[in-house]
Amino acid sequence: MKQRLFILSQYLLPHHLLSRLIGYVAECRIGWLKNPLINWFAKQYQVNMSEAQIEDPQAFEHFNAFFTRALKDGARPLDETPGAILCPADGAISQLGAIEHGRIFQAKGHSFSAVELLGGDAERAAPFMGGQFATVYLSPKDYHRVHMPLAGTLKEMVYVPGRLFSVNQTTAENVPELFARNERVVCLFDTERGPMAVVLVGAMIVASIETTWAGLITPPKRELKVTGYDAAARTPIELAKGAEMGRFKLGSTAIVLFGPQQVEWASTLGAGSAVRMGQLLGEPSTNQ
Repeated sequence: MKQRLFILSQYLLPHHLLSRLIGYVAECRIGWLKNPLINWFAKQYQVNMSEAQIEDPQAFEHFNAFFTRALKDGARPLDETPGAILCPADGAISQLGAIEHGRIFQAKGHSFSAVELLGGDAERAAPFMGGQFATVYLSPKDYHRVHMPLAGTLKEMVYVPGRLFSVNQTTAENVPELFARNERVVCLFDTERGPMAVVLVGAMIVASIETTWAGLITPPKRELKVTGYDAAARTPIELAKGAEMGRFKLGSTAIVLFGPQQVEWASTLGAGSAVRMGQLLGEPSTNQ
């Protein structure tokens, strides 16, 4: 009954209004409000501040600065396996595997459309049909910056409007097409392993999503927006393997997609595996 009520509330709550209100609080610079909030959060979720560049929770200008805190150099070493595909974020593997019949496995009998995930354009999704996906869930305690699994040249960014359902195991098992329904930012790159998509998925109370090249993604209207990055028209945006590419202000999920016969996920990883940014997520496929 409790789970059913939670799921029902997800459909009834005003997602965007709540997220905007939380966003205002998260940007508050008033000490008597932001300091207790940060201290409570750090204690409640056992945040490891010893690895942060700024270790004092009260030294941050507001909650969002604390939440998107930078780490000390060397805190997340990059796996040095030749051709390694790196994990883009701290968190846990929600699911990973093959994209079958244009569908991506979500949880417990649920899947979602790769075409819808990428903004509803079949041509955009075509290179990933029959390929591989990895979904990484970022929990509240985690480092909330997202990094490049491989070096790549940005080709396109797509803002896809949507709902802001909470993202956790319960909603994954009970909300159909969860990741293709929530607001998200799709980032498409050319890499040594062919096309790569990194999808930053929003969630309830996620105040905003940022990328390193476009800053805060806040379209004036919640409607599909496609931005192309044609090298002939502007200076190419090239990001190194392991470089920061985006961040969540209050966080959610990153989904990585590759085309067929390009990558094989690490055999040690599966649903529920704890991961850290920079560790081995996969390697080049041997079935090319």
